[in-house]
Amino acid sequence: MDPYDVLWIGAGPGGYVGAIRSAQLGLRVACVDRWLDPDGKPALGGTCLNVGCIPSKALLDSSEQYDRAKHQFSAHGISVGKVAMDVPKMLKRKEKIVSNLTGGIRALFKKNSIDWLQGSARLVGAGEVELTLHDGTLQQVLAKKIVIATGSVPVAIPVAEVDGIQIVDSTGALNFDSVPERLGIIGAGVIGLELGSVWRRLGAEVTLFEAMPELLPPVDRELARHAARAYKQQGLDIRLGAKVTGSRTGPKGVDVTFEDADGEQSQTFDRLVVAVGRRACSDDLGLDAAGVRCSDRGIIEVDGGFATSLPGVYAVGDVIPG
Repeated sequence: MDPYDVLWIGAGPGGYVGAIRSAQLGLRVACVDRWLDPDGKPALGGTCLNVGCIPSKALLDSSEQYDRAKHQFSAHGISVGKVAMDVPKMLKRKEKIVSNLTGGIRALFKKNSIDWLQGSARLVGAGEVELTLHDGTLQQVLAKKIVIATGSVPVAIPVAEVDGIQIVDSTGALNFDSVPERLGIIGAGVIGLELGSVWRRLGAEVTLFEAMPELLPPVDRELARHAARAYKQQGLDIRLGAKVTGSRTGPKGVDVTFEDADGEQSQTFDRLVVAVGRRACSDDLGLDAAGVRCSDRGIIEVDGGFATSLPGVYAVGDVIPG
């Protein structure tokens, strides 16, 4: 096979946008991605469209409509009777939105003659990638230029190991089939606050544990103060300076131990969400062996033109600094 002009590894907002633009500029383009939807079918769009920005905003919208109908409509003279939330129907709406958007990317790939390679990529060297298809078949792919756009994954912590049932990451928290009565969230960053807001509006008692002494440390202080007031008005219980030290699952829920200014304490929840941040998704790309320099946290080093230390290989998005 003749080499592609550009091979994009990852079909999230970096990869799919870059692949489409490359093709529009007249290049022969392929994009490899390993994502599978809940039905086990390959899907484009990466974390953002499948389990990140898009589904979280869909749930925020649904929960806000519910909250307005339950608590605000009567002030306008609007009577709607008893308000109830059908969680499975809400999730179905979310999934339809995701499906429509990922399907749109698929159509754009077809329109621009982009080869969608479905599987996992491993960098062999400059201009060469080994592709493992979903059925286990190995395939060699050659390209004049390669761009790594593999994004990020949730950070795991040993004090709260995700089991996908009682202890979940952000993906699991987008798919609860019912509203938990008591929901604990480790991390009061953007992701934790979004998820906490969704389930609090729907009726859960939500407690967030944040090890830092301030809410949203990277955010402008005035904006963070406004955000803190808004979330407290919603009823979120935000514990600042509270470090989770352990967790244990059982028939009555998840027992969480934590330390704050009052010493060691414990609290029990029906579900626990780990939302302490994200890390570069670069573990299985074969970067060290191929000669691509990374930090000890797996972040790929690039220059001002997004070039890595391996000629012809570039990187963009969450997998690089910044």
